[in-house]
Amino acid sequence: MLNLIGPGRSHHCNGVTRRDFMQVGTLGAIGLGLPQYLAAAEAGAVDPAKDRRSCIMIFNLGAPSHLDTFDMKPEAPAEVRGPFRAISTKGDFQLSEILPRHAEVADKFSIVRSCYHTAAAVHDAGWQMMQTGRQFTGGVNFPHAGAVLDYLRGRRTDLPAHVVLPETMGRGGGNLPNGQAGGFLGKAYDPFSLMADPSQPNFKVPDLLPPPTLGDVRIDRRRRMRAAIEGQLAALEADESAEMLNSHFDAAYRLMSSDQARQAFDLTRESTATRERYGMNRLGQCCLLARRLIEAGVRFVTVNSFLTVFDEITWDIHGSKPFTTIEGMKNIVAPMYDQAYSALIEDLDDRGMLDDTLVTGLAEFGRTPKVNPAGGRDHWPQCFSCTFAGGGVRGGRAIGASDPIGAVPADRPADPGEVIATIFHSLGLDLHTELPGPGGRPFPLVDFGTREIRELFA
Repeated sequence: MLNLIGPGRSHHCNGVTRRDFMQVGTLGAIGLGLPQYLAAAEAGAVDPAKDRRSCIMIFNLGAPSHLDTFDMKPEAPAEVRGPFRAISTKGDFQLSEILPRHAEVADKFSIVRSCYHTAAAVHDAGWQMMQTGRQFTGGVNFPHAGAVLDYLRGRRTDLPAHVVLPETMGRGGGNLPNGQAGGFLGKAYDPFSLMADPSQPNFKVPDLLPPPTLGDVRIDRRRRMRAAIEGQLAALEADESAEMLNSHFDAAYRLMSSDQARQAFDLTRESTATRERYGMNRLGQCCLLARRLIEAGVRFVTVNSFLTVFDEITWDIHGSKPFTTIEGMKNIVAPMYDQAYSALIEDLDDRGMLDDTLVTGLAEFGRTPKVNPAGGRDHWPQCFSCTFAGGGVRGGRAIGASDPIGAVPADRPADPGEVIATIFHSLGLDLHTELPGPGGRPFPLVDFGTREIRELFA
């Protein structure tokens, strides 16, 4: 959260202080970005025909067991195949019986069953790689895919270009950055983080509400007030970061005063039936809110299915407390995700939005091929599954394959760089585009030679 607060506390006629006036909340992701977009378009770095494309990245924090969800091994020994049976779907692949609603929309999404990465088997290392395409090394923090899109194309409307729901990830156990930031692009490209649970009855978006001390002061009066305190900002505006702060200020008040933004975040505009279709829980309502935000012009929405692997039920099924048991996955996690994901895909399709909205289901790694003594599965980055729907992807297919026990890719291995390249390709970005890295050193969107997973679009 960025608070535009200086040391001064000058008071004005209505009792409002400069601190009250400038403290506007989480503004990192609402830089304008238009100059970058125009320059990128002129250089051919973006495809104008795909400019209407958006992305919803659902990050399955904790890491689903591919062997119990998307990559069943019914012929494997019991300690490998696990307790669940495989079921037929509307696609050309089978799924686990714990994902029955996925089976009904399987013609609309495809699975890549041969994902892997080479980072350590700790959550936050995988979070970094799967959201940025690279492992953070040498002190270089790479930007989230949504931050890159924000930098190159900027926002379409009063709403931010990149929003994280319900908030950015918490601890992962490795004390590493989680990959959900602007990285070397700077704080201006951090996402707008909701910092609220949309499933709660009193849900409100903090940064769309004026500071309480302002009362009913009109937005245009606030702008006039800013002019009155320009003299107080002389020291600030001599600072090299003044231009960035100025754009944050303008963008913040543009967001806070926008009827469009307030309406987009207002879930009470949805019918009870629609809200219940997604599930009246945090994940379900975040997926519904993601659809509303995309519909309102947001380019990229990241939905964290969970916030941390500690102190809550997640996909992290080690089998015993304080982690989730396989029964907890079966009875709590999988039904919640199954309902939310299938509702999102169906809703986007019903509204004619799926072709222009890429929906990715990612995770930091998979789970061990053999069930452990506690009845769960442990971390396994050597092989896992990710899903892709919409945004030009052909549904109903399984791309790549794992070996007979789901331990390693057996066909068409796909690393994190290719996953991120697939997102960029769908959004119409030229993979050879260079970003301004630390010290002015150029960084390409993806490493040289990395391409999208072309089979998804064929």
